[in-house]
Amino acid sequence: MQFRARSTRTRAIRTRSIRTGAVRTTVAALAAVAGVAAAAVPATAATAPASDTPRFLEPAELLPHPSSPWYAGPVTAGRPDPLPMCVGDALPSITSHRDYWTEYDTNAQQLTVEGHSEQWAKDFAALLRKDLAGCAKKLMRQDPDITATQKYYGRLNVEEGAHVYGIHTASAWGSSDIGLFSVGRDGATVTLVRWGQMGTFQHAQVADFKATTVTAVNKLY
Repeated sequence: MQFRARSTRTRAIRTRSIRTGAVRTTVAALAAVAGVAAAAVPATAATAPASDTPRFLEPAELLPHPSSPWYAGPVTAGRPDPLPMCVGDALPSITSHRDYWTEYDTNAQQLTVEGHSEQWAKDFAALLRKDLAGCAKKLMRQDPDITATQKYYGRLNVEEGAHVYGIHTASAWGSSDIGLFSVGRDGATVTLVRWGQMGTFQHAQVADFKATTVTAVNKLY
């Protein structure tokens, strides 16, 4: 969702997320379908993980941006703050996450959870998918000033599979944000990738997002 140039190192980075939270918290947390303001994070790479630790996307593996490179914060243990829209409440404390941003308002995030069994991970991935499938209706129940619509872009054949969703929100005060989400699983590990900027479904880079999702799931181990 979004466009407005600014420095990535010396100015606060307003991650206009598809805000990932509850709605006016939808506007304070439309984390993944509305914009979210976040403090600037140093563009440092995470320490190389051990071979048995899930790997995260690198900035160059994100969707291509026409005017800016991608930057990334470190891989961080715990649930992100703010929580991603619609799926945030389902995230356990063992979640790890990494934030990404450009010099504009386009932003992304990867969240990964290592489960204790493949069945647990299968059930958790199904829960995230259910939350995303009902996301638009939930947002409009929470805030009557928000109009939300969504699309399901299908299943990707990578490891145990990944599913892609798009969510658009428009507010009574004029904002318009588009976000893409994917839920993928490799064995007992589940990863969720989200991308957002200002715009509509017309601005959603679906093919590029699917390619990024395949990369994210493939490189977990």
